[in-house]
Amino acid sequence: MERRAVDDQEARSVGDVVGEELTARANVDEHGTVIGWSEGAEHLLGYASAQILGRPAASLLAEEPTTSDLPAFSALQRWHGTLALRHRDGYRLEARVLAHHRTPDDGPRDWLLVSAVTGAQPHRDDEALVRRGLLDSPCCATSVYDTDLRFRRSNRSGQDALGLSDDDMRGLRLTDVLAEPVAEVAERRMRRALETGETQYMENHARAPGETREHAWSVHFYRLEDPDGRVLGVASTGHDMTEQYWARKRLQLIAEASTRIGSTLDVTRTAQELADVAVPGLADFISVDLLVSLDGLPEQSPEALMAGSRLALRRIAHQSVYPGSPEAVIAPGEVDEYPEGSPPGESLRSGRAVLYQVTEPAIADWVAEDPLRSSRIREFGFHSVMTVPLTARGATLGVVVFARHRHPDPFQEDDLVLAEELAARAAVCIDNARRYTRERSTAVTLQRSLLPQRLPEQTAVDVAFRYVPAGARAGVGGDWFDVIPLSGARVALVVGDVVGHGIHAAATMGRLRTAVRTLADIDLSPDELLTHLDDLVGRLALEAEGAERTAGNAGEGETTGDVGATCLYAVYDPVSRRCTLARAGHPLPVVVSPDGTAELLAVPAGPPLGLGGLPFEAMETELPEGSLLTLYTDGLIESRDYDIDDGVSRLQRVLAGPAVSLDVLCDTVIATLLPGRPADDVALLVARTRALKADRVATWEVAPDPATVAEARKNAVGQLAAWGLTDAAFVTELIVSELVTNAIRHAEPPIQLRLIHDRSLICEVSDASSTAPHMRRARTYDEGGRGLLLVAQLTQRWGTRHTTKGKTIWAEQSVEYS
Repeated sequence: MERRAVDDQEARSVGDVVGEELTARANVDEHGTVIGWSEGAEHLLGYASAQILGRPAASLLAEEPTTSDLPAFSALQRWHGTLALRHRDGYRLEARVLAHHRTPDDGPRDWLLVSAVTGAQPHRDDEALVRRGLLDSPCCATSVYDTDLRFRRSNRSGQDALGLSDDDMRGLRLTDVLAEPVAEVAERRMRRALETGETQYMENHARAPGETREHAWSVHFYRLEDPDGRVLGVASTGHDMTEQYWARKRLQLIAEASTRIGSTLDVTRTAQELADVAVPGLADFISVDLLVSLDGLPEQSPEALMAGSRLALRRIAHQSVYPGSPEAVIAPGEVDEYPEGSPPGESLRSGRAVLYQVTEPAIADWVAEDPLRSSRIREFGFHSVMTVPLTARGATLGVVVFARHRHPDPFQEDDLVLAEELAARAAVCIDNARRYTRERSTAVTLQRSLLPQRLPEQTAVDVAFRYVPAGARAGVGGDWFDVIPLSGARVALVVGDVVGHGIHAAATMGRLRTAVRTLADIDLSPDELLTHLDDLVGRLALEAEGAERTAGNAGEGETTGDVGATCLYAVYDPVSRRCTLARAGHPLPVVVSPDGTAELLAVPAGPPLGLGGLPFEAMETELPEGSLLTLYTDGLIESRDYDIDDGVSRLQRVLAGPAVSLDVLCDTVIATLLPGRPADDVALLVARTRALKADRVATWEVAPDPATVAEARKNAVGQLAAWGLTDAAFVTELIVSELVTNAIRHAEPPIQLRLIHDRSLICEVSDASSTAPHMRRARTYDEGGRGLLLVAQLTQRWGTRHTTKGKTIWAEQSVEYS
């Protein structure tokens, strides 16, 4: 109500000044009926409002217009022209009318017609009025020059902008008045306007003589001619657009910040991007500090921002208009403490951005305790400071300090709003980077704990490996490798790759690696092992779908993604020098023969794990002693710079080259195929095959007759004596006796006894039956059932492995040379 009273008072006072009766106003509805009539209209045509309201507007015309003369009024927003009207006294008069087709806020659409009661004849004071309006214009700096581009006259704004009167400038060129490069550009534009008659335009940003603040000007240059076309000179009109200029610069800075800040998920890089964007566009110096309490912690501790405590902040980034940021009092990475009452500390505690002048007590009291900071302020002439807290998702992260010393203008409130916008964008990006770093650190820790910490002891192959994690943007992957000792001196080599990245991929990798080791422990063939692994991945996918639905119902945003994997599983036997392999959607292994020939091993293609219902096929090949078997994940051969076939060819060439050791060879492969940080995790496993010498293996065929058990014991003891293992004779006799007796009693021929002298002494008994023995606890008066229990007690480990023709029972014991 108070505001309306003020508005009504202003409207009355304006009406008194402008003389409402001097303008004739009429309102006509869409049907052509007069619905409004002003005092000026009554003076123009003589009708009182009571006499004309409700009548057709056409009755006021002196003559009926023809239809062809009328425009399509319904489509017009405005019309103007001369109308012949009939006065109430009957005489005809012509009036210039301006009609507005409008929709008032409080009524239906209508026409507002206006006409000047006194007519449009020029007034004797019009020329003086125009002259004074131009000369006294407060916002348009106008100057005129003769054909030699010499000053003749300027209006008041022009004289104020140049800091000189007309008498001071008359007869001089602009370059004489302004010793700035912009003056030369302006003269070239004036010369072109004078010669061509085309209006020229330019924008400039400069400080006028005698002023401390720079102004932005929008300037037009145009030729001046008399009515006969004679060229008189050239004029310039400049509009001060400083506020619009700075508003545009702020918008540009915000747009630049949206593309430059947060380009990576790295906290330091993001802070530096904020500093680089703000200097010199907003500040001459900027520092970005984060709370030390955030180091290694998910959020700040509750005591970190308590009043009365000194805040410890770590410098993450800074930037300056001077190379090397000489204004800084601490280096990036160092920690500084801010006392209670200091502007950065108060911004952190209050959560508000604050603008200071250096002369204010808050700044003076703070720097008084810090001689170095105080000397830097004096040395560089700091005069204006803004402190802006970094907050994101309700957490306080740190503070940004913006300062000016070379820029002459102090910070304004608009600058503070801009600084808050920049800090808010950077804070979200920094918080994202912190969260990502924390998650990645967790995933890396998990992944490293799940990968082999060291290779197991075995003599079948010499092994070297490399694991290269993907770049930070890709995240931790699910690649894995393993070397698993098997019975009979054999070894399993495994490389796999789980779909996706992050903690979920690493956890899935751990589950698959554990499953592979478990399945390998029961001596499954490679194709059968992959079949069981395929079933496991299928079950994991169903679990993930259920978890995702549950998370969706609970409103949680995180999803586990697809579950899938590829795998290559190989088993090498140093006795037979044969290798059996099967793969599930995995790249082919590379074999380098002892003569240096490198080729892909044609392992039958199998589907990726998790598809289900499709078979896997194994292949068996002989690998001469000294052959090089290389297993790897696809990240090694895939690149944006070349296709997979080219990557495989490069890998073959490197593997075929000379190498001092397998470790050196692995380093060469990584350096050649991965010159930079890979986009995907890379697992590389290189194995050089060994062969167990023939004199380290003894084999006997055993007849299915209980009488042959004694002969089997005798043969075994004799072989141990030849190997110098007589200390193991007693245990070996018991093992041979038990295993051979069981085979004769419960299995089918042919029966074979084999002793292998490797890192341990291995005793194997093979038969044609697929029935595996089970260790049981014998009752007191049972005559049998204690043999396998005795074998288990006397050996390091024992077990059964199935073959295509039956099974093999094996027992392994540690030995010492006699």
